[in-house]
Amino acid sequence: MAVLITGGAGYIGSHMVWELLDHGEDVVVVDNLASGFEWAVAPEAAFYRGDVADSALVRRVIAAHGIEAVIHFAGSVVVPDSVVRPLAYYENNTCKSRALIESAVDGGVRHFIFSSTAAVYAAGGVEPLDENALVAPQTPYGMSKLMVEQILCDVAVAHPLDYAALRYFNVAGADPKGRAGQSTAGATHLVKVVCEAALGKRNQVDIFGTDYDTRDGTGVRDFIHVSDLVRLHRLALQRLRAGGGSLIANCGYGHGYSVREVIESAKKISGRDFAVREAARRPGDLASVIADAARARKELKWAPGFDDLDEIVESALAWEDDLSRKNSAA
Repeated sequence: MAVLITGGAGYIGSHMVWELLDHGEDVVVVDNLASGFEWAVAPEAAFYRGDVADSALVRRVIAAHGIEAVIHFAGSVVVPDSVVRPLAYYENNTCKSRALIESAVDGGVRHFIFSSTAAVYAAGGVEPLDENALVAPQTPYGMSKLMVEQILCDVAVAHPLDYAALRYFNVAGADPKGRAGQSTAGATHLVKVVCEAALGKRNQVDIFGTDYDTRDGTGVRDFIHVSDLVRLHRLALQRLRAGGGSLIANCGYGHGYSVREVIESAKKISGRDFAVREAARRPGDLASVIADAARARKELKWAPGFDDLDEIVESALAWEDDLSRKNSAA
């Protein structure tokens, strides 16, 4: 029996591959390499280049490897971009996920773990947000993910497929062992952006909005280290295997940092200054988004291991520096 990871050549997916391999799992990756890299996939994992909506490919992979569980990361993730290109997000995130779920059901897969998002929640909710908070996505990105959650809920009633929908807040950092990190060119993740600026790969960092009702006027986010996030997925898989039932759970630490605080952390750790420009708010951005992750802690017996902004930034900066050397040698 093996675990299929979609998007396993991307940022979070490549960390998930290592997490499962470190715990003795057989891992298979399907990725179309639209934003991932084949070199980012651990060599011990079987790799197939292809799209999750390619039903013939996915069903062939499920049958060939005896896939027991799918962990689904493949998708589009840039919130403002979804406002400009909604049809692309509904196609890539919703329609292709529906096709993947159908292939999983037809192939007898028992467990499905879905990469969801805090963007499913309504704006202006009382923080920290728990899983019972009002869901009313403000962007096509959030709605495209919520629709998949509903598909999974309905499918789990009709078929022997249980699931976990894990709602990410803001994922950041890199593998402490230096095996994986955020490598996508032009990525919009704040920690990635400030690390690139600290290493001279960007001319400046833009702060989109300085008039929010927060402690310093800039947006506040709950940043979760990617290693803590993928461990949550592994624990969710253990729960499903043990018959614990389907689950929706937030993935965060319960407190946040502002854009300015992230910038100052990068400057301090790198010992380098870089230009910062104040710009207008972006469509779809909220003032503050903080998780209540009590359910994940209780149901999955999860405790964070990297709950520290400087540690998150330091790991991301180390990866960014290593990525520079890799690109220079290529």
